[in-house]
Amino acid sequence: MGSAAAWQLARAGRRVVVLEQFEFGHLRGASHGATRNISGAYPTDTYQRLLTRTRDLWRELEEESGTQLIDWVGLVQHGDEAPLRELEAAHERHGVRSTFLSPEEAGERWTGLRFAGPVLHTLDAGRVRASEALRVLRERAEALGAEFHYATPVRRLDVDGDTVVVATDAAEYRPARVVVTAGAWTSHLLPADIPRPPLRVTQEQPAHFAERPGTREWPGFMQSPIPGLERDAYWYTPIYGMLTPGEGIKVGWHGSGKVVDPDHRDFAAEEQQLAALRRYVAEWIPGADPDAFEPISCTYTTTPTEDFVIDAHGPVVVGAGFSGHGFKFTPAIGELLAGLVAGESTPREFALAR
Repeated sequence: MGSAAAWQLARAGRRVVVLEQFEFGHLRGASHGATRNISGAYPTDTYQRLLTRTRDLWRELEEESGTQLIDWVGLVQHGDEAPLRELEAAHERHGVRSTFLSPEEAGERWTGLRFAGPVLHTLDAGRVRASEALRVLRERAEALGAEFHYATPVRRLDVDGDTVVVATDAAEYRPARVVVTAGAWTSHLLPADIPRPPLRVTQEQPAHFAERPGTREWPGFMQSPIPGLERDAYWYTPIYGMLTPGEGIKVGWHGSGKVVDPDHRDFAAEEQQLAALRRYVAEWIPGADPDAFEPISCTYTTTPTEDFVIDAHGPVVVGAGFSGHGFKFTPAIGELLAGLVAGESTPREFALAR
């Protein structure tokens, strides 16, 4: 989100300095990895408008950089039918292309997945090339004059009148505005007088499972437990997944990990949840091998409602609490953060003190 804000601010002619505590491409936060799903619609209009805007901005970023960042492979969602019908209504309101398929029709098309109940297939959806996106955002911002300093942790962040004091080991900055997109470290970094959103930091443990030969195509996929099915007793949360080319089929529980201090993580998979994830793959993903896998470790920084925090308090702009579903929105969130620097406002759902 910080790189996206830097790109938008540099586009607007601002002088931008980006300070990142770790090296470029580090594995300590929530943004690393090769792929993310990009869904077609949300049931609320605020998020749907943001999603519509973000698709336009991904395309702009692709055009500016000459780099493909989205694979429009579609998304299939199944499980509990009621929320899928709500999504279908949102699709109709906002002109998103989608259709319902029977489980038999879906299974014939996507042989790597097994389905039960109606399947919502969204065409205006797919897969974000996440690590490529981070590189491109940085390069486009730098091309417009932004400076990126890696392995440069911020040691102190204070508000001094109308300006901010930002101290690192090597320098002190006094910008007119500061954008804080510190993920799991947000609460540690914000000045004392700024409202602290109740952020819950968890260590999440998806995995890449080896792809079995013979599968024709892979959409992004999401599944929620189907009420009444006995086999779903082992479920933790809804499941998400997608093909990660060269690495396998990424599958994970959404927000089921243990609470952690981001500076003191073990990066180790929780055995019971991993066993449940492998069981899910064995039952629902015939195109993946549940016995051939590589665990992944990342963080979620989650608000109680899973709504984002995108707001300003005086000269400090905060982007946080993206709750495991923010990456797809990255360029639009960068635009909102840049707008806050310019004195604009954001929807009340994103307020710091809500």
